[in-house]
Amino acid sequence: MDKEPADLFPGFDTRHIATDLTDIHCRIGGSGPPMLLLHGYPQTHAMWHLVAPALAEHFTLVLADLPGYGKSGIPPLGADHEAYSKRTMAAAMVTAMDRLGFGRFHLAGHDRGGRVAYRLALDHPQCVEKIAVIDILPTYDYWARLDRAFALRIYHWAFLAQPAPFPETLIGASMIPFLEHTLASWTGAKSLTAFAPSALDHYRTAFRAPGRIAASCEDYRAGAGIDVEHDAQDRASGNKIEAPLRVLWGTTGIAQSGDTPLSAWKNWASDCSGTGLTGGHFLPEENPNDVITDLLTFFR
Repeated sequence: MDKEPADLFPGFDTRHIATDLTDIHCRIGGSGPPMLLLHGYPQTHAMWHLVAPALAEHFTLVLADLPGYGKSGIPPLGADHEAYSKRTMAAAMVTAMDRLGFGRFHLAGHDRGGRVAYRLALDHPQCVEKIAVIDILPTYDYWARLDRAFALRIYHWAFLAQPAPFPETLIGASMIPFLEHTLASWTGAKSLTAFAPSALDHYRTAFRAPGRIAASCEDYRAGAGIDVEHDAQDRASGNKIEAPLRVLWGTTGIAQSGDTPLSAWKNWASDCSGTGLTGGHFLPEENPNDVITDLLTFFR
């Protein structure tokens, strides 16, 4: 059994909040207006450990593990992958925040958490004060522009979305090397140097826990099917994000392509701004100071 990793959020409370989907594990700390922070693949809420102390001086932070990740519950796997759709995950997050007493809140998400965040803003506009997404394009746009160069950059989208148990079996045969390769290859430096050893302990422990690899693959299967359908419906109907949207991306990150991510996001939000920051995909750990400065300026 793995030793419990070091606490990266001293002074923060720990809560497990029941929702119709599954229990949501979160850490809560700070003071001020509520802000929900959502992590991405292949990480947990621990990815916020370098930016949380500064944000907690101005906001009450809720650092949640996505359903299926970290210490949150694992929803049942299904043929339609609906339990792992970003719509379903977003609804669970709305319930969790409501049960904490936060009916309206600021929202920021990285990677898969960014997808849950923008889906939450589209489906539950009354809940979102402001929203920031970090180093992603909308799911619909990713699939639409998947040419040779982009496919090589996000090969894992197709791999993880293959029918079970193919990707689970391959990853399970060498899970920690796969995790560490994924983390390193998405950074600007192509190494693990951006990640604190204590944070890596969290990621390794969570990744090897029973059921977590299958859950993350279900997340990507939903991303190749039902999530695209939901995005397409919004595009067809003209539904846009109502809250002010801030878009951050790494200048050597995954989202950067021939044009800026901002140009894609302007099709999804009426009030949209953004900038590239030095670093790769994992900006909150590769370049926490610039992320803190930008988020505080935007949300305050």
